[in-house]
Amino acid sequence: MTELAFSLERTIVIRAPRELVFRYFTDPARFASWWGAGSEIAARPGGAVRIRYPNGVVASGEVVEVAPPFRIVFTYGHEGAGGPIAPGGSRVTIELAEEDAGTRLRLRQDVASAAVRDEHAAGWRYQLALFANVASNEAQRDAAARVDAFLAAWSERDAAARRARLAACAAYTVTFRDAFACVAGLVELDAHIAASQVHLPGVTLTRSGEIRHCQGTALVDWVARRADGAQAATGSNVFELAPDGRITSAVGLWNG
Repeated sequence: MTELAFSLERTIVIRAPRELVFRYFTDPARFASWWGAGSEIAARPGGAVRIRYPNGVVASGEVVEVAPPFRIVFTYGHEGAGGPIAPGGSRVTIELAEEDAGTRLRLRQDVASAAVRDEHAAGWRYQLALFANVASNEAQRDAAARVDAFLAAWSERDAAARRARLAACAAYTVTFRDAFACVAGLVELDAHIAASQVHLPGVTLTRSGEIRHCQGTALVDWVARRADGAQAATGSNVFELAPDGRITSAVGLWNG
């Protein structure tokens, strides 16, 4: 192999557990979900790596090292004439570390020239963004159900049932802010909801439409209705989700 004297490095944080993130380098179906249909990887030393981009470009290489769930190394290059890197002509190292926000992914691609390094910077920026979205979408696949449970808690009059709903969908340290609240922790949030029910008797809160989710942040529209079904208010909540999918914060925005 040509001397690989230049390195491209990128670091991102993915809102998903490390074990799940690593499976996207060992499960061929998951690997293809962020590279493109027809891509595959055999996650063992000497195993084949083949990446088929949506535009038809194909890259290939082989796995050099696998250390679940911390590290994987593989070679990478383009098939066909005229590519900037021959098949197997560069080395890609992926290292994963746990942190509170999820998984810190550090990528290094060792290449033969500064020009090739610079040419691949934008591509990795884009590809890792796709990866962050795919992995966090799987980690937060129950986001809609958790949001619905959170909203339903505002209508739950039974104290024990309300606390159970909140504990099932939110972190113990969850924060909530809106025009009438600035609270931290499940205990304070539960107390705030109970107080709001005194001032808004019979009002229910439900989701309106599909949630919009991106890398652990969800935007949700809601509608509040009185006991007779008449609309009382509308608004939106911005939710932050932990790597395990639980709600860590919510900010409420009222319309009008």
